Amino acid sequence: MRDVYMIGAYTTVFKKHPGLSFGDLAREAYLGTLADAGMDRGTDIESGWLGNCGMGFWGQNSIRGQALFQPLVEEGLFPARVPMFNVENACATASTAFMGAWKDVLAGTHELSFCIGVEKLFSPEAPERTTGLFNQGYITSQHDRLVEEMNRVGRMVGSEFKPGDDRTIFMDTYAMQAKWHMWKYGTTQAQIAAGAAKNHNYGALNEKAQYRFQMTPRSVLEDRPVSFPLTRAMCAPIGDGAAAALLCSAEYLEKQPKEVQDRAVKIAGVGFSGGMYRNLDEPGLTRAAADKAYRMAGLGPEDIDVAEVHDATSFCEIYQCEMLRFCPEGEGGKFVESGATGPGGKLPVNTSGGLVSKGHPVGATGLSMLAELATQLRGEAGARQVKGAKVALAENGGGVIGMEEAVASVVILTKE
Repeated sequence: MRDVYMIGAYTTVFKKHPGLSFGDLAREAYLGTLADAGMDRGTDIESGWLGNCGMGFWGQNSIRGQALFQPLVEEGLFPARVPMFNVENACATASTAFMGAWKDVLAGTHELSFCIGVEKLFSPEAPERTTGLFNQGYITSQHDRLVEEMNRVGRMVGSEFKPGDDRTIFMDTYAMQAKWHMWKYGTTQAQIAAGAAKNHNYGALNEKAQYRFQMTPRSVLEDRPVSFPLTRAMCAPIGDGAAAALLCSAEYLEKQPKEVQDRAVKIAGVGFSGGMYRNLDEPGLTRAAADKAYRMAGLGPEDIDVAEVHDATSFCEIYQCEMLRFCPEGEGGKFVESGATGPGGKLPVNTSGGLVSKGHPVGATGLSMLAELATQLRGEAGARQVKGAKVALAENGGGVIGMEEAVASVVILTKE
């Protein structure tokens, strides 16, 4: 199979950007990625992949990428006649754009492909935009089925499913997943808080993070309740941002300057899987995606040095550590609470701050994870650097079907 490398990666600051447009964010991420790859314009780019979920609520559907990149084409910064492919896949949208660019190079049809995810969730003048976007993240024609599934689980664990107007329905489905895990395995709210505090403390070291303050497990528990057992500090915030990457073949890399070659990161394994209404005792879709990625890379969970996982809520880190085989099923709470996923731990997780601290502009998140891991593998992460990191894993999920996501992506990166 053809080797594919990431030679450039960039993420904007994730925050509420009321003064910036989708185009502003895309421009910064694109130019930042070029600069990271030692380029001043994308002359050699042969294809582009744009991931976004929300532009339609701002008035632009169908040709979102073309709308954002036409000004760059006219300025000579993005090559003319290069096709731009538009993808949407809930919170895994940017990872899906990445997969498109990766497949372009893997197939041998292109030598250099660009991928980007961009999102604006903060809309103070029209908050219905944000609500509308999140309300499309589950099968709307099966709303009653989702509610009944949550009620069924609620009856098992002795809790009602009661979505609120002050939050998205996803916070309530994640809360029900957490309640079931607590009921089944004895996971505690304090263990969830330990993971949240760890990620906020990592985020305090990340200049691109939306939240940059330290927290203790106690302060996490004392924060405003959202949907038990989740408090506000355990939930990803609303914000805006963009992230991007440049992928190339080994043949293209060989022609680049030594400094570009030295910073290149190899894409060793990629796995995607789809969600379903599953039996509660069977593994979730992330397990299927991870096993695909491990097989492709010829590696196992014991080989991973650093990981970014999709903690839309801090319970998710506990659960995904189990699905990724970092610890046995049911022991994710103890694993996180032990410090294993923190600085100096067995397997540092979410060194960027994770979604709860770094932020979660839906269409950009997956590529921001890969940008963080590229930084780690290059040894450029500063105070949050994982010493000697050579193998990294990113897990990104999106949407909801029953008690799991609708799509999951797992990508394994290595530094040779």
